[in-house]
Amino acid sequence: MSLIGRDDKERVIERFARHVSSGKARFFREVGIDFIFGRREGIYVWDLDGNQLINCHCNGGVFNLGHRHPRIVAALQEALRELDIGNHHLISEHRALLAERLAELSPGDLNRVVFGVGGGEAVDTAIKLARGHTGRPGIISARGGYHGHTGFALATGDPKYSDPFRPLPPGFRQVPFGDLRALEEAMDESVAGVIFETIPATLGIVVPPEDYFTGVRELCDRYGAVMIIDEVQTGLGRCGEVWGIDTFGVAPDILVTAKGLSGGIYPIAATVYADRLNPFLDANPFIHVSTFGGAEVGCHVALEVLEVITEEGFLEHVRELAAVFGRGFEELRAAHPEVLVEARQRGLMMGLKMANETCGPLMTLAGFRHGVLTIYANNDTSVSQILPPLIMEVGEAEMVIEALDGMLSEVEKAVVSSP
Repeated sequence: MSLIGRDDKERVIERFARHVSSGKARFFREVGIDFIFGRREGIYVWDLDGNQLINCHCNGGVFNLGHRHPRIVAALQEALRELDIGNHHLISEHRALLAERLAELSPGDLNRVVFGVGGGEAVDTAIKLARGHTGRPGIISARGGYHGHTGFALATGDPKYSDPFRPLPPGFRQVPFGDLRALEEAMDESVAGVIFETIPATLGIVVPPEDYFTGVRELCDRYGAVMIIDEVQTGLGRCGEVWGIDTFGVAPDILVTAKGLSGGIYPIAATVYADRLNPFLDANPFIHVSTFGGAEVGCHVALEVLEVITEEGFLEHVRELAAVFGRGFEELRAAHPEVLVEARQRGLMMGLKMANETCGPLMTLAGFRHGVLTIYANNDTSVSQILPPLIMEVGEAEMVIEALDGMLSEVEKAVVSSP
């Protein structure tokens, strides 16, 4: 029996509202979106009525390899024949194998790994390690950034997510992203760590100046602070290299990865850290645990994800697709000058900055009519995030650009006609 479509759409929505989230159900009803994931394969998703979309949201990079990539599905099936979650208290063959491979692929001397289940947990781990290593309380993050909804991660993000839960942990402060002078003014001997997304997605796919992270590295070194890079969305091939920070030629002290490491199949996250930070955890090996972090079946899946993205030609293909989108964005800007202000891009980490804050939501709605799933940046709703699967073909990328043209035409009409 199929697991999809056992109830009609209205029944699914009613059950979801009653038992999962009444607020989400109400929101989607009010904006006229009743798309419920049904069949999913490759770059496509279908709703319960059979309507097809190209997934250019990818849940922030969860589906970098598309939906149900056959090699990733096969890896999970293989793992289930012998493994289960494992026991986080004990030494694990499979966590060790995955950690070794992540270390091989990470910049600088990032050679050690703590596993978790999701990005927020991995960010919490990074902050705990920075504080434990330095003995300092201060954490600096970007204004308008996003690192998750859990504990310390919540305190690094936008007030719209954290204000209802005050008082927050002390020691957290924020600076404008991309502004080295502001960061320098905020730095002092109390700062344990500085955490930034390589390219803040929720802020609107903001690409920093080319020398920004070199400057962040220098400031962290000067003040003895830990440099933490959040690669939850930019990592694992999204920017045309294994890690987004690789494209800036800088090695952080801690790198956080999640989402895409799952292959869209089994949740897993990792906090990858430098050898020089290890004395704290070496002396306190049981001070941080995660029951389901680095589940052994998930480790096998993640190893296959890393195998896929490092195979010959994979990253070259990402860069080829990025060039196709780059040319397409130039054409879209020329065709829609009244609404499309700027195309932001680092590899396939892309965003379209539009005329005003209503444009992003309008673009999302238009996507359902033009066969493309995309969402707006929640901390700058004038930006439409474009995060396609890294496995799409050039012809499919051209289809997306054609659809974006139609979507922008709809937004343009709405913006021009509004008072």
